Amino acid sequence: MNVTYAAVALLGTAALTACGNQPGSGQVGGDVEVADMRWVPEKVTVDGKDIPLPEEARNAHVTFKPGAAKPGEGGGQSGGSVGCNSIGADVEVEGDLVRVSDLASTEMGCPGPVQDFEERFTSIFHGDLKAKVTEPEGKPKTLTLTSDNGDSITLRSETVPPLKGTKWTVDALTGKGAEGTAESLPKAVRGRAYLVLSKDGTVRGSLGCNTFSGKATVKDGAQGTIEFGRLATTRKLCSAPVMRTENAIKEILDGKVAYEKEHDVLTLTADSGKGLTSRAEKEE
Repeated sequence: MNVTYAAVALLGTAALTACGNQPGSGQVGGDVEVADMRWVPEKVTVDGKDIPLPEEARNAHVTFKPGAAKPGEGGGQSGGSVGCNSIGADVEVEGDLVRVSDLASTEMGCPGPVQDFEERFTSIFHGDLKAKVTEPEGKPKTLTLTSDNGDSITLRSETVPPLKGTKWTVDALTGKGAEGTAESLPKAVRGRAYLVLSKDGTVRGSLGCNTFSGKATVKDGAQGTIEFGRLATTRKLCSAPVMRTENAIKEILDGKVAYEKEHDVLTLTADSGKGLTSRAEKEE
């Protein structure tokens, strides 16, 4: 039986532009699952030459989820990015073949190495692809998609970081409402502001200069919330830009906030409409 997936862009709202595609028939066979798993491109192999994923393409991923596209929409609930542009496609799976059709992509200009990688990736990611999944002991699964001419894409599976116990590093502050813009943190704060939610109902972290701790009650549901108690902070004197950022973060981490977690990205939004986005990082 054929299993159909709809792959569509998850990153951004820019319109997808159709790319060339070929007809074919495909599927990943055996008992190995490829759906509901995040796959990160590691390399593409063209004419026997390996081209690794550029370091700048930190957000590159492909996810397959069952479900056809809705009428008038360019794909279903699955999708991904090759590091800069978002891509989407319909994917049919049968046996050890994968059929990729209706491939589409946004058309943002990207840094040289990233754009080169994307072009090579999309030149392979269409038509009939032979799929092979391996799972080395103690290592993530590896998915290799190989075209008829021998060119291939190698991807590895990536585990989903838990909400609690993960270090969430703040990378931007967001404004009010759907049209609110994201504002990057000042250079002096970048990579320094973070929070860690613990299983015992507490939170700790850094505002960028000063550290903090307090209570945090997580409630899951259709609309997940985190209720922060009064935060205890250190009182170091910091530069004016840093202090402004610290105050903005403290304002968000006050009382009940809505949270949305998508793989390694955690977004918090206060009742005021202000919020922050953070990314999962390993603690040193």
